[in-house]
Amino acid sequence: MPECFGAGFRTLFYKEVMRFWKVAFQTVAAPILNALLFLLIFSNVLDRHVTTYGEVPYTAFLIPGLAIMSVLQNAFANSSSSLIQSKVTGNIVFVLLPPLSHLEFFWGYALACVVRGLAVGLGVILVGLVFVDLPLAAPLWALAFAVIGSLLLGALGIVAGIWADKFDQLAAFQNFLVMPLTMLSGVFYSIASLPPFWQKVSHLNPFFFVIDGFRYGFFGQADTNPWVSLGVSLAATVAVVTLTLTLLARGYKLRQ
Repeated sequence: MPECFGAGFRTLFYKEVMRFWKVAFQTVAAPILNALLFLLIFSNVLDRHVTTYGEVPYTAFLIPGLAIMSVLQNAFANSSSSLIQSKVTGNIVFVLLPPLSHLEFFWGYALACVVRGLAVGLGVILVGLVFVDLPLAAPLWALAFAVIGSLLLGALGIVAGIWADKFDQLAAFQNFLVMPLTMLSGVFYSIASLPPFWQKVSHLNPFFFVIDGFRYGFFGQADTNPWVSLGVSLAATVAVVTLTLTLLARGYKLRQ
């Protein structure tokens, strides 16, 4: 077994999964309820006013967007909240003292983020099926973008957790970066309905490609070629993961 998936990784991964699972009512059920509220409000208000893909009902269009938005936000919240809590309370030392490599540290946190993100996303989809029939044209595409998106935001959450020294700094990171990028990435609308200038601006947002590619898995159509979305999503993930591994290898704000 590779060094990065040894006993240290397995222990840290188990710890991180159990950390959110023991309070699943707050970490899994609450985000699903939040997405349900968005669904009830927007589907009733905008159902006849928003253009989507041909004959696709707006409610059906909205559900995958809410699901992947929940995946991204909860993947970020999992790693960032765990690290900042450990730093503020001082128990981060119990993670740093064992001989964990930076790869074990990264994958232990990152894969727990993927688990939480997928759990919340699946919950949103299942709740959405109560309201409308949802096709699944290309399930492997949907799964691929869900995993890539949760890994991207999980790694970004580690960066935020390392950088932040207090909860207000982490809240600023989430409120001024993560929240706007997820909310303005085509979750509630097709960017084809936007003026050309705003369509170009949307293409500067890497989260848009994750959301658009995920939605392609359900309807077999999207605003952008899915291969382009896959390439951009992978490039963004590799960039953030590389940054995260560099910070961990140097012990930035953890061992320094």
